[in-house]
Amino acid sequence: MVEFTGERVVPGQVNDDLWSEHFARYAFARGFAVSKQVLDCGCGTGYGSAELAQVAAQVVGVDISPQAIEYARLSYPGPIFTTGSCEALPLPKARFEVVVAFEVIEHLADYRQFIREASRVLAPTGLFIVSTPNKRYYAESRAESGPNPYHAHEFEADEFYSELNSVFPHVVLLLQNRVESFAFHPAKTFWPSDARIDGGGGSVDDAHFFIALCSHSPLPDLRSFVYVPKAANILREREQHVHLLQIQVGQTTTWLDQTRQERDDLLALYRKQKDELERHNLWAEQLNRQLNEAHQRVESLQQELLDEQAAATAVAQGYECKVRELEEENLAKTEWARDTDARLTGELDAKSQELVECVRLLQQAETTVEERTLWAQRTEAQLNTAATSRWLKLGRRLRLGPVLQAQER
Repeated sequence: MVEFTGERVVPGQVNDDLWSEHFARYAFARGFAVSKQVLDCGCGTGYGSAELAQVAAQVVGVDISPQAIEYARLSYPGPIFTTGSCEALPLPKARFEVVVAFEVIEHLADYRQFIREASRVLAPTGLFIVSTPNKRYYAESRAESGPNPYHAHEFEADEFYSELNSVFPHVVLLLQNRVESFAFHPAKTFWPSDARIDGGGGSVDDAHFFIALCSHSPLPDLRSFVYVPKAANILREREQHVHLLQIQVGQTTTWLDQTRQERDDLLALYRKQKDELERHNLWAEQLNRQLNEAHQRVESLQQELLDEQAAATAVAQGYECKVRELEEENLAKTEWARDTDARLTGELDAKSQELVECVRLLQQAETTVEERTLWAQRTEAQLNTAATSRWLKLGRRLRLGPVLQAQER
């Protein structure tokens, strides 16, 4: 289902005025399409192609939107619908006798290429009918809502005519406006219509839309065209509409009074909340000041802590240096003690060995002394024995024998 977004008209999804101003262009073009090969550029949802197909030999509708083409195919079986760009029409040269493009050119970035494409597919004696909004009027009418986001380039009358005339030597510019009129018609049927337009054609600057008829050959005789969407008592409808508006105004007035009361209540509530808010703001400011002071105190304490940590780190580093010095000194003393212990142990072992040797020699000397003492004692005994021997005494007398040095007792 195609939804109306403001880019393309969707039947049943727009108001009567918008529908009529778009459909009127196809009603105007219908008079030139009788028994002709017709191309509808930017056909959208296909309602205009279907209107032309009622009198044309054949109508081809082209639109860049696949969703719009699908909607057209399902809704209007008469025309041929195809997807394509108006800046590169997928159609052969000089194929159509009438080419229409209603409210399309302002949507195209390269509108000059589109004009050349329309010229290419148009027969030498064919007619190109193209419309666009009046830039000046359109800008004023959309002053509050802003520019149409789907429009790439909008035209004033002179520019529109100049661009078309640069490709087509024969161009005539018509104005499309909504007009006040009176209709004379039967109640249940319709007769062929005649129209009379008094008061001139209106101002170009004030025109709602421009309709240009373009051709490479002289244009046919043209007549003004009036499209009446509904032949009814418009004044009566307006009176009824005014009555409804008056009812709505009454309802709106009641609603406005209620709204004003609600507004007054809201204003009172607002003032009360404002006073509370001001009190809360004062409290918040005090709290903020206290919080800032607390932050400053915290920062001060953090700085003190950092200083203390730095001092403690310095002390710890000094302590570690002293510990390392003491450890090094202790290691040196331990090494000295070990060396001294090893040296003294070696000396002690040597002295012990020397003492053992001395003890051995002493024991040996004592043994020798004992042996010699025993020997001396034996010798002395022997000498004493010999000294007392009569033979020795005889030898002395005779001066014979050894001289004994032993002392007689």
